Amino acid sequence: MADPGAESQGWIDCHDPFGRDRSVSVLIERNRVLLVAPPGESAVLSATQTRRLHRLLDKAADSVAPTADHPET
Repeated sequence: MADPGAESQGWIDCHDPFGRDRSVSVLIERNRVLLVAPPGESAVLSATQTRRLHRLLDKAADSVAPTADHPET
């Protein structure tokens, strides 16, 4: 579970396998990037949504500095 103090970087609208509206969220928590998918479900993304998620994750990764406990690989 994400820390209540986690900073939201954004979200991508998507669907579950049954076509219901869902979203995938990207958070920053203590120098880590968290990808939060719909609970207990799959997230179905189009090619455009996948590219948006890529850019959002890239932006989040750039804002997280590597630490001694979690050096960048």
